[in-house]
Amino acid sequence: MKRILTGVALATTAALVVATPALLAAPAQAAAPKNPVAAVKKQLVPGKGVKFSERISVSDGTRSEVFIRRTGTFQFSKSGLAASDITAKFALNLSDLGDDAPETLKALATPERTIRIGTTSYLSGGMWSKVLPEGETWFKAPHGPTGGLTGTFGQPVNVAEQATLKALLKTAKPVSGGYAGKITVRDLRKISLWYRSSAIDPRPTAKALKSVISWKLTVNAAGLPVRLVATFPQTAITGSGSTKDGGVRVDTRFTGWGGAVSIKAPTADDVSSEFENGKDDISSLDLPFGVSVAK
Repeated sequence: MKRILTGVALATTAALVVATPALLAAPAQAAAPKNPVAAVKKQLVPGKGVKFSERISVSDGTRSEVFIRRTGTFQFSKSGLAASDITAKFALNLSDLGDDAPETLKALATPERTIRIGTTSYLSGGMWSKVLPEGETWFKAPHGPTGGLTGTFGQPVNVAEQATLKALLKTAKPVSGGYAGKITVRDLRKISLWYRSSAIDPRPTAKALKSVISWKLTVNAAGLPVRLVATFPQTAITGSGSTKDGGVRVDTRFTGWGGAVSIKAPTADDVSSEFENGKDDISSLDLPFGVSVAK
């Protein structure tokens, strides 16, 4: 594991390749499960939401390892997503990085948290702890990333977006326990504000746009999502390389549909609107892995 993660942390995202296991085909006679679009729509009540946990795996082409673990909560509005609160951590230890590693990389061994209210993000922990002014713990980013640095590798499909679910199901096939299908990065970007706001690069290459995301959604008896697995090649993230090299596998589990949720912004006294370099734009930072976060 050290070999994979250390190489990822100190090199580039070109090393992030994952095996993309084929989605299980359902028997031809399997009955179609309930439509998740209608089920999720009933859950879109202000003050209600859902929790999730997520495991993101990468591979060096021969074996895969967990790269990031995330947990979070979505708070709903009548039309979709009102707020989110996500905590994530790279599967790194300080010993993986070595004593000579830059301080911002060492910070990746600590959890990162992103609170997003509407389209305003509040970023804390992880690498953000090393770029904020002394005494400040949160960075306020209007139209900021949905999940901070780690979110660029996270689940590309947001089940709380009605338009996204509808688009996916138009070309999906019923499989055992749910639905499965594929969508290109280009098409997902067109319909999903969440995906555009989580994008690793605000100017994706033609190769990235052509990359295909394969997905399988498992639903419960009521039609509510309980698991979503997405796999996509490294080209979807880096915009370069070969689709045959592999990519990323994101396994997301949902619990607590309809539970009471109240996500609030951090206390104003703890929030900064600029970094210690005096700038207020994330693009002004030298981010690890060659990441560029979309605004």
